[in-house]
Amino acid sequence: MRPSKGRGQNFLVQGAVADRIVALAELRRGAEVVEIGPGLGILSERIVSAPISMLHLVELDRELAARLRVRLTGRFNLIEGDFLKLNLRDIVVHPPVTVIGNLPFNAAAAILRQLGGARDLIARMVLMFQREVGERLRARAGDPAYAALSVLTAMDWEIQQHFRVEAGSFHPRPKVDAEVLCLLPRRGVRCAPELRKLLVDVIRAGFAVRRKTLRNALSAGLNIDAHSVQAALRLADIAATERAERLSLADFVRLAGAIETVLAHAAHCLHDA
Repeated sequence: MRPSKGRGQNFLVQGAVADRIVALAELRRGAEVVEIGPGLGILSERIVSAPISMLHLVELDRELAARLRVRLTGRFNLIEGDFLKLNLRDIVVHPPVTVIGNLPFNAAAAILRQLGGARDLIARMVLMFQREVGERLRARAGDPAYAALSVLTAMDWEIQQHFRVEAGSFHPRPKVDAEVLCLLPRRGVRCAPELRKLLVDVIRAGFAVRRKTLRNALSAGLNIDAHSVQAALRLADIAATERAERLSLADFVRLAGAIETVLAHAAHCLHDA
């Protein structure tokens, strides 16, 4: 089987790493599992041997899917297709489910975003990323790797555990190491559903140009006048000279709420005028 470079295929071939990933998933009796990109099936074999109720495999490559049908036995449902074009709600039977996957490096961030939209169906995720992406996902405010992806991930997930996987554990050997993260649905900081889009826009605008002050970054990124941004920062008790790299998720939630309040007040005043 020749891995497809275009699809970012790097197959895990190290059994000890596969054992560790499945152990981290903590599969309980009767659990329902979704595996994204099973590849050669090294994780799949271990998952179906656990006392689970069903394993849903989502594999894009038709040749790999054919091999999996021959290789696997037990309770599994093989879906040939692109996970990004599927709806997890159409796959899951008895949520919440456990999600496991060695994600293709070129689609990992997009897959994570899609999973965030279905977090109410998910009890636990054990996913493998390129090491640099993994470091960004788990970075905290002030860390060198802290970025918009860090905060956007924190909106939906708490990272419970992580471990590094050396490049030699894959075929073909990638240029960089990988990192496995165990993610749980976030229970802490939340924002109102109607504020979510604005929150995402604020996070992306804040990190659009690193080392730029929030006042300037938000004014340019959100197309809001500097006076309104200044008022929102003051309302959120955040210094105008602060930078996005130093703000936590809670800070961003507070800031998004303040921006919404300032803009609503300005619109009301304009209407009255």
